[in-house]
Amino acid sequence: MGCLFVLMAGVFPRLALVMVWIARPAMVDAAFTTWIWPLLGLIVLPFATLMYVILWQVGGLTGWDWFWVVLAALLDLSHWGAGAAQRRASASTATS
Repeated sequence: MGCLFVLMAGVFPRLALVMVWIARPAMVDAAFTTWIWPLLGLIVLPFATLMYVILWQVGGLTGWDWFWVVLAALLDLSHWGAGAAQRRASASTATS
């Protein structure tokens, strides 16, 4: 079951974060003091937020744990950038 969740989280991080938030709300509450940060993370940086919640549960974020959160944030930002580039390319071909 864990392998299926990891596969799903890699493809659909928003859905995985919502599932964690619904199934184990104490896990998300332990990582964040208020509900607004995980909600913003769900909208803007879902993979980084999911990584933060999972690593927080392991024992807090220390040392190399931050590397994985930053890497996840970079993946989220590259997703945003790729979407913007694709929209720009489709808009330029539509006007040509």
